[in-house]
Amino acid sequence: MMRIAIIQGHPTSGAGHFCHALAEAYAEGAFAGSHQVRFITVADLDFPLLRSKADWDEVPPPAVIAEAQRTLAWAEHLVIIYPLWLGGMPALLKGFLEQALRPAFMTGGREGASWKSLLKGRSSRIVITMGMPAFAYRWYFGAHSLKSLKRSILSLVGIGSNRHTLIGMIEAMGDGKRAAWLGTMRSLGKRAR
Repeated sequence: MMRIAIIQGHPTSGAGHFCHALAEAYAEGAFAGSHQVRFITVADLDFPLLRSKADWDEVPPPAVIAEAQRTLAWAEHLVIIYPLWLGGMPALLKGFLEQALRPAFMTGGREGASWKSLLKGRSSRIVITMGMPAFAYRWYFGAHSLKSLKRSILSLVGIGSNRHTLIGMIEAMGDGKRAAWLGTMRSLGKRAR
């Protein structure tokens, strides 16, 4: 049994987008596999953007971010789902990660502790939807948003085994293909992959 945190990074609240359906399908599979699941729905959180290093280092996080941090500390596996916007993750998701992954949280408040100490050993699955073909994002554009998230954020804080799923041509996708992707997410959730 695995403890899974699903971070819904679509900046629109509600359940009207395919990212929401993907998250629900993953959760259904995880529950079927007897895993525990908690959601962090970034669009539903009210938090300010950090505007200085002093804010990042010294100002305590808002209550909703502190609650999200408790979920991150609880989880053994993270699932991060978001649409590709202007070649990267939506600004709201980036702002959430900046708020949540502050030095004081990452080190457990211990002076001189390694950043990798708190979340070390966790795994992740990154799911990105996009309007372009996934192979174009990967080969022509170099999947830079994915690489940045893996290398510069998740690996930096000790999260290894960062798997990913790229879902392209989302606007042109028919019902059969969407159902197939939801089935894939249920299967991944059941295996906590």
